[in-house]
Amino acid sequence: MDFSTKLASAETAKADCVAVGIYADGDLTPAARRIDLASKGAVRAAIKSGDATGKRGTTLLLRALAGVAAPRVLLVGLGKREEFGDKAFGEAVRAAAKGAGAGTRELAIAATDWVVKAGNGARDGAWQARQLAIAARETVFRSDELKSKKDDNSTGPAHVQLLLEKRDAAVERGLKEGVAIANGMALTKRLGNLPPNVCTPTFLGEQARKLGKEFKLGVDVFDRRQIEKLGMGSFLAVTRGSAEPPRLIVLKYNGAGKAAPIALVGKGITFDSGGISLKPGANMDEMKFDMCGAASVLGAIRAAAEMKLKLNVVGVIAACENLPSGTATKPGDIVTSMSGQTIEVLNTDAEGRLILCDALTYVERFKPAAVIDIATLTGACVVALGDVNTGLFATDEELAGELLKAAKNAVDPAWRMPVEDDYQDQIKSNFADMANIGMPGKAGAVIAACFLARFTKAYKWAHLDIAGTAWKSGAAKGATGRPVPLLAQFLMERAA
Repeated sequence: MDFSTKLASAETAKADCVAVGIYADGDLTPAARRIDLASKGAVRAAIKSGDATGKRGTTLLLRALAGVAAPRVLLVGLGKREEFGDKAFGEAVRAAAKGAGAGTRELAIAATDWVVKAGNGARDGAWQARQLAIAARETVFRSDELKSKKDDNSTGPAHVQLLLEKRDAAVERGLKEGVAIANGMALTKRLGNLPPNVCTPTFLGEQARKLGKEFKLGVDVFDRRQIEKLGMGSFLAVTRGSAEPPRLIVLKYNGAGKAAPIALVGKGITFDSGGISLKPGANMDEMKFDMCGAASVLGAIRAAAEMKLKLNVVGVIAACENLPSGTATKPGDIVTSMSGQTIEVLNTDAEGRLILCDALTYVERFKPAAVIDIATLTGACVVALGDVNTGLFATDEELAGELLKAAKNAVDPAWRMPVEDDYQDQIKSNFADMANIGMPGKAGAVIAACFLARFTKAYKWAHLDIAGTAWKSGAAKGATGRPVPLLAQFLMERAA
């Protein structure tokens, strides 16, 4: 699916289908009114008959309306005008893309007159264009590259036009930004959905190199010997049970000369069995998604590079498998992290923090302006926040505020959780500097963040726990691409 803007009104636009909005109270958007006027009341007739209700997310396809250039007109329900906000806009775009009909290859959407409520004001055209591209692309994403018979993709339009009455540079820019973010999300989803026998640490390294070649990024992929030389004893402890070699992947996007970079650090456990502290068998296949933090780093850097943002970004990914074997790390083992701090491993299934702590120490060498780690870290975060909000932990108030603002603007919600010294007592150890878990059943997501905080004293740091938001289970099983929109929005706002 590709995108463009088009200077035309709804009734004159030449496309296979034109989508216009109607509200639940029977009110019409300006574009819908023009269609109604040109067709001598066809839109209001559909509302009067009850065929078109305006209910949020509903659609009605009208064909061959007199006075309208497009052979199809899609009426998209926007719900109540006063309740039409950020989330509703995305739902309406997805409804339009799905409801246009199998014969629609080119869809024109008059979405800039859908007034999106935002606080005391309304979202601007650039925001609408950005969200339109992201939402529409979600409807045609498929994970079928390993299927012998590909999924039918004919139900979605190949080209989407955003109708404009006059040229608007901000809208044009917003559309390009949305496409870049959608491309980053697609990469993240693809990597997350691939099986663990394909998407190994080595494979992630290869994907980083491909990305580097496409966008002229600096890329280094370190093997086990090089990781050992760096002194990453905590990271290596997690790798001991697997025959798959680990990789430390470093990407550098340089868009701002010698400015201090933003560092994104991703958890890349390409399969997590729990190690010796073995997980239950049910749904263990979903532990291929335990590398979604790493995938989101790749997706966010891809988006930043495609947008040519004027800032520097460093991505660091610690990638390995966590498996049980005769050589695997055991509960009770003590390991030495790159920082020199020792860790008593009380549970080998709390492995994400063990690889992240060394990656967080490694990024110190870049003297970053801020560091954000992204990880499917704790089931406790899913218990606390479900699949709606990403857990946000931060030791810097300004950075936390920036990320919360970006989350809201990107419609990729996050909720701030505490990182307080009072929790640190839980990870005291009689035998090492710290333990890798606290008391069972008590503030697990917070304790994990407090553990990581011990390795982040040299810079401003935030942690995103995406265990509940990185993928969906059940019939809709698959990676979501989150929090690429949040990260991309944060990088855009930093660059601006």
